[in-house]
Amino acid sequence: MTQLPIQRLWKLAHSELPTTTTAGEFLELVREVLPVQSLSLMAFFGNDSGCIRRVLYANSGGLFDTQPREISCSLSRWLELRQWADSATLLEQPSPRRSGKLAWLATEELTGSLVAFGLHSPPLDRSEPSSVGQAAGIAVLEIEHGRLLPASSEELLGQISAPLGFYLQKLLPSEHHEPALVISPSGQSQENQDPSESIVGSGNGLKKVMERVSLVSSSDMPVLILGDTGTGKEVIARAIHSRSSRSNRPFLRVNCGAIPSELIDSQLFGHERGSFTGASDQRKGWFERADGGTLFLDEVGELPLAAQVRLLRVLQEHQIERVGGEKTIQVDVRIVAATHRDLAAMVHQRTFREDLWYRINLFPILLPRLCERLEDIPSLTKHFARKAAAKLGLPYAEPTSSDIDRLLKYSWPGNIRELQAVVDRAVILGRGHHLDFATALGSSFILPTRPDPSNEEPTFYEVIPESSYLQPAPVLPSVPNQLPSSEVESRWLPLDELIKQHIEKTLVKCKGQVEGKRGAARILQINPHTLRAKMRKLGIRWADYRSEED
Repeated sequence: MTQLPIQRLWKLAHSELPTTTTAGEFLELVREVLPVQSLSLMAFFGNDSGCIRRVLYANSGGLFDTQPREISCSLSRWLELRQWADSATLLEQPSPRRSGKLAWLATEELTGSLVAFGLHSPPLDRSEPSSVGQAAGIAVLEIEHGRLLPASSEELLGQISAPLGFYLQKLLPSEHHEPALVISPSGQSQENQDPSESIVGSGNGLKKVMERVSLVSSSDMPVLILGDTGTGKEVIARAIHSRSSRSNRPFLRVNCGAIPSELIDSQLFGHERGSFTGASDQRKGWFERADGGTLFLDEVGELPLAAQVRLLRVLQEHQIERVGGEKTIQVDVRIVAATHRDLAAMVHQRTFREDLWYRINLFPILLPRLCERLEDIPSLTKHFARKAAAKLGLPYAEPTSSDIDRLLKYSWPGNIRELQAVVDRAVILGRGHHLDFATALGSSFILPTRPDPSNEEPTFYEVIPESSYLQPAPVLPSVPNQLPSSEVESRWLPLDELIKQHIEKTLVKCKGQVEGKRGAARILQINPHTLRAKMRKLGIRWADYRSEED
């Protein structure tokens, strides 16, 4: 029998990565052993209140919906579903048949065969037997069209249910925790708080970012969020949605880099039944599902050029046609896009359409890296330490001044996401007595952070000012061999070394400041994001050029 990577499932269930990240990875792990194309998590609310909410939907095409959604259900049906979920029996039903309990649970996205089972919240210590009690919710798995579950599926689903139950509990508001729709730097969301108050650093390192969020939230203007991986782009996108007039409408997050190119049209715009092989039912696309709300296009720079053309037309005309359909459908969707890539450089290289760039770049928001908002590290560390202690059932240990000093000296290539992982390790290693950052930041945990050479890097003309490379070329001697080797070496440096020296001289002049009116990016006349990418490649640290009084 194919084995489930059960330890990896539990690791994801305990992870504090953004919900969309953990949900996508959870689904992929399950897909290694079962032909599942989507996962829905539904929760029971209240005591005999008849309330069921879908709190998570994720499919293999990269669509994630974490907006709570009420499932219409009478009290008698609610009680019947609760009793069934408590019994730990499996429900399975082929497509397109819908009857009984699965008919009550099947939302419009679920068009394939379904299998459902109850979810119980297991104890934090998995070495103890799970307590038997009322189910917290229900998991509904959609099977790929034309596929069948293997004979061992019931045993495999039984193994999945425990980590899924724990994961569901993390997504739910609790009387022992803060109210739901609080947005933390890890991307988890909870309710009833102003987004600007719940984002750690909104009054310090992210103050300018939150000012721009406040400016643009009330409008329907497209927003482009730029920033390195792990800086919290999804958190800011949710803050924009939460402060807008669309806050009670859907917020859908789509990972553009996770969709096969041949499925992009179907995922974006939907398809009609029979429009292509495997299209056994009509399906709504992302734009229809997000109608009236916000569509978050994460990693928009990964879209192929053909898809960029069709996306541009929808943004201009606010109309779509399903694949294989003839009917024009009007949609009202606000677009918030995000990327860690340098789209301006991609436009130069003809890998991103210039007209689409102008359409989505109406209001850019640049997120600083963690090493550029060091003043937030103390509050972020305390925030993550409290969360980790509560999650692991350990006493809260306050970070000491020496702990904070140690963290301030680290460069944080993984940004906030890496800081949270380090704090989690420090809490576990300290066992509730203290935070063991010395071990948590040890070399055994830190991977090399050399930049990926395949990443889009700024070109020579984007880094060196025009005046530097349009000067007349020096006159060479007629016999090159007669030029002393030392003079050759001093005049003709490798290109990367020449660029590095030029950036370093500029940073000295700017005292390490990268952006702003007196920043190196302004002097070099390039995008600050482009300059940072080049600095990482060349191993240049802006902090080395800051004077002590700064």
